[in-house]
Amino acid sequence: MRRAIAHLAHITVVVLCTIVFAYFARSVVLPVFLAWIGSLVLDSPVRWLAERHFPKYVGALLVVGIAVLGLGYGAYHLGGPAVEWAKSAPENLPVLKKKFSRLWGPAAKLIAAASNLAPDGASDGTAPKPQPVEVKVKDNRLAGSIFSWTGSVLGGIAETIVLLFMLLASGDVFMEKLVAVIPAVRDKKQATQISREIQRSVSRYLFFVGSVNVAFGTLVGFSLHLLGLPNAAMWGGVAACLNFIPYFGPIVGMLAVAMAGLLAFDTLGRGLLPAGAYLLLHLLEADLVTPFLLGRRCALNPVVIFVSLMFFAWLWGVTGALLAVPLLVTAKAVCDRIANLSSVGELLSG
Repeated sequence: MRRAIAHLAHITVVVLCTIVFAYFARSVVLPVFLAWIGSLVLDSPVRWLAERHFPKYVGALLVVGIAVLGLGYGAYHLGGPAVEWAKSAPENLPVLKKKFSRLWGPAAKLIAAASNLAPDGASDGTAPKPQPVEVKVKDNRLAGSIFSWTGSVLGGIAETIVLLFMLLASGDVFMEKLVAVIPAVRDKKQATQISREIQRSVSRYLFFVGSVNVAFGTLVGFSLHLLGLPNAAMWGGVAACLNFIPYFGPIVGMLAVAMAGLLAFDTLGRGLLPAGAYLLLHLLEADLVTPFLLGRRCALNPVVIFVSLMFFAWLWGVTGALLAVPLLVTAKAVCDRIANLSSVGELLSG
């Protein structure tokens, strides 16, 4: 009994130390994880170029260059307007309130009447005089975290790109060196199998999810364009990016599109129609398309996904929320290959 308790305490200490290290060393850990996941996705085109007699470093340079240019082009043409809209969103709230004041006017009068009934120190039975309310606009923490530390963000992006190139250019050399230091032959084979399973599972998951999200963003943008919503292409790009974050991403996207629709159109029904189209497409994608493409092999426990999203968002912010599901897929691939962790793998399975 004491041995089991000591073993459990040892595991707890190791897990807590790992979490503390990941939190305080996130400027180092995040580029490593991002580059590693990117190498799993881009390894196939590099191998394809190598089969056509391209040197590894040339193929890696071409693939990384094309990926960086594509992401940079999308961020500049679609991300720029989205950031500007997000910055002006607090200024649009009073406009939205004034525009549809007739809808919540009765509710506001009811609240005011209820507040007048409260005897706030009035001894003569008369209603107290309304006190002026000072409205203070606090700084948006999310906007502050996004737009601050620009230099460190750019430095982290540069580190990720360089590390991604090095991982792709080295090919399997790093994994071969890692396996070589393992003493037992059985452990070498298991490590090789786990590495291949991780690469297969993560790359398959990200390929299908990325393809679905791009198609989803395209359909959202096209639908919003048909409905007459301004900047429909921008909203399609936003929908594709937010769809990488389960649960929270689509909710944020629908709320933003609803606000944009209410600002763009005069009636409530037409203003909420873009958000309704967004919701319909999301339900089709989440309940039909994605389960059909991924199947049961990559299915994950929804409760575990939700908890991991909260945990990694707290640990690493928005980047952590993006990495949560790929890390879960990695953990499931490891647990499925190790007999002692099979129960954990079953817990992670959907």
